Amino acid sequence: MTTVPESSKSHAQTPATSELLRETIRRGAVFILLAGLVVLFSIAQPAFININNLMSILQAVAVVAIIGAGVTVTLAIGGFDLSVGAVAASSVMAASYAMIVLGFNALETVILVLAFGALVGAINAFLIVRLKVPDLLATLAVMFLLTGLQLIPTAGRSISVGLILPDGTTAAGKVDPNFLLIGRSSLFGLIPVPVILMISVALALFVLTERTRIGRLLYATGGNEVAARLAGTNTARIKTYAYVLSGTLAALGGIIVAARVGRGDVSSGASLLMDSVAASLIGFAVLGLRRPNVLGTVIGAVFVGVLLNGLTMLNAPYYTQDFVKGAVLVGALALTYGVSRTRA
Repeated sequence: MTTVPESSKSHAQTPATSELLRETIRRGAVFILLAGLVVLFSIAQPAFININNLMSILQAVAVVAIIGAGVTVTLAIGGFDLSVGAVAASSVMAASYAMIVLGFNALETVILVLAFGALVGAINAFLIVRLKVPDLLATLAVMFLLTGLQLIPTAGRSISVGLILPDGTTAAGKVDPNFLLIGRSSLFGLIPVPVILMISVALALFVLTERTRIGRLLYATGGNEVAARLAGTNTARIKTYAYVLSGTLAALGGIIVAARVGRGDVSSGASLLMDSVAASLIGFAVLGLRRPNVLGTVIGAVFVGVLLNGLTMLNAPYYTQDFVKGAVLVGALALTYGVSRTRA
């Protein structure tokens, strides 16, 4: 009977071990970096790991995660929504205008703003699906349209109690205290309402995209629209759903911002587009899925939030934060895609 030398066994096992290590790094790159950041910041600044600070991080990233989830849905169909930042900013102004100028209560304001977001999504879908305008051009045009439109009713001024309207009259309304609870209250005095909304949206979209027929059709449309159409999928309807959902979630993000600041700030939402897109793209690297997914988007938003919060607590100069954020994000994506390419 012939026996295999021990040296031969070790050589045979080495490729398998190496492959397992590559796969582990590829699937867990973002989690490894996130855990490393938490440990590093906790050692450098013990207050970082305080539960209140961790909740503050989640509250800060809730809006980005919610808006990013909408972007993720449009990415799943092979599209891209550049208007989400403008929708969120316009929603902040619309919510404040509805209460302070029109005298709406909290419920009426929320319904109005969500309907506004859905309408913008429907307009995007009409341009893209019916008029065949490329998604980047259509949503970019809508972004510019909304950026200018939100300034017209107040002649470019922010909206707050006592606003002087363009006709010289003074707005008599005020922000409904119940509306402010959306952005400022907490469940059991611990979990902020925006965090609860973020988790609810993430769970609902995870089930929709990963566990339902509609989710499969979303990815099928994005993977090969012609094949999906030939298989009987109404791709026009699926794409419309995606953009309407994206607009609605962007409006929800705007509602949270408005409820947090208590006024309509013309500068609100300036960074929401880039941050939400960054979170969506980082999501490609989570678990090595290499496709848009809602879980990855939320993890991506938390990743960026942890990084910025830690840098702030360490008193890092503000002008270095974007560079450090970019460097760490490049590292996460390189670990995911680079390791995968090496394996291939």
